[in-house]
Amino acid sequence: MNLFGVLDISGSALTAERERAEIATSNLANADTTSTPEGGPYKRVQVVFAATHPQLTGFSNTLVSISDLQAQGVRVNGVVPDSTPAVRRYDPGNPEADAQGYVSYPNVNPSEEMVDLMGAARSYDLNVSAIQATKSMIESSIDILR
Repeated sequence: MNLFGVLDISGSALTAERERAEIATSNLANADTTSTPEGGPYKRVQVVFAATHPQLTGFSNTLVSISDLQAQGVRVNGVVPDSTPAVRRYDPGNPEADAQGYVSYPNVNPSEEMVDLMGAARSYDLNVSAIQATKSMIESSIDILR
């Protein structure tokens, strides 16, 4: 695989992991939101990734090989709501309580969201490292040609 293809794949992963981190952060921020404009509590959402072929344009297109055609990056295929039901807690003093005194809270588990956020951050860091290593290899190749 040419080094520019590696940059494309790592770049697609950076974009996808940034979206994953933003979604986890949004879920954490809304962990106590009991009322939304749509009605009911906030619903946790998740990111769905899909494989994608990198865009081979310009200079990277002239260096394409068979392995480049089979390499795949990642993209966000969609953001879907979690199907887990809302958590009901007895809190009769809450203005959002129903007739029985229960309040529906979002199906957000802060521990799970933090693990997802840390995973996204770690994956992001690893892809930055891959880009830096690839950049170093390109610079070394240019130095050899001088």
